[in-house]
Amino acid sequence: MPTPRRPRVIKPRSCPLCSNSALQQLVTFELFGEIFALPILDVREIIRMTTITPVPQAPPFVEGVINLRGQIIPVVDLRKRFGLTSEKAGEDTRIIVVELGNNMVIGLIVDAVREVERIPTDTINPPPALVAGSIGSEYIKGISNHEDKMIVHIDMRKVFSHDEINALEKSS
Repeated sequence: MPTPRRPRVIKPRSCPLCSNSALQQLVTFELFGEIFALPILDVREIIRMTTITPVPQAPPFVEGVINLRGQIIPVVDLRKRFGLTSEKAGEDTRIIVVELGNNMVIGLIVDAVREVERIPTDTINPPPALVAGSIGSEYIKGISNHEDKMIVHIDMRKVFSHDEINALEKSS
C-alpha cells in the first residue's frame, strides 16, 4: 500500500502590514520635496487648483476663498503656514479639503498629492528631540519610514491657533 502524501504546508510570507498592529490610512502629499501625511478621515476631498478669490485683511498664509459646490472655503498655502516662500502652482498642485472639527472646513494648497498609504500604527515614531524643539514642531504628530520613504505626520488641529481658526472662519 502506498504511503499517503502529506499535504503541502504553505507558509505565509512575512508582511509588515500583516502584523497585529492597527493600520492607519493616510493621504500622503508633497510639500517642498518632502512627504507629509494626514489621516484619511480628516480629508473630505482633493481637488485641482482653481481660481482663489483673495480676502482683504486675511492672515498672510490665507490665499483666499473658493466656492466648492455652494460652500465658501478658506484656502491656506501650507508653504506659507510653515514659514516658507510660496511657489507658483504647477500641474500637480492640488487643494486638499480637510475638516478641522466644529464643521470648520478649509483647503490646503500642496505641491502634489501622492496616494493613500496604509501604515501600521506602531511604525509611527515621535519626532526626534532636535525636531521636537524646532519651529513648526508642534504640527508634527510623528514620523514614519514606510517603503523606504520618510513620512512626516501632521496634526491639523495644531497647525492653527485658536485665533487663526477664528480668522479663517471670518474669511469664509
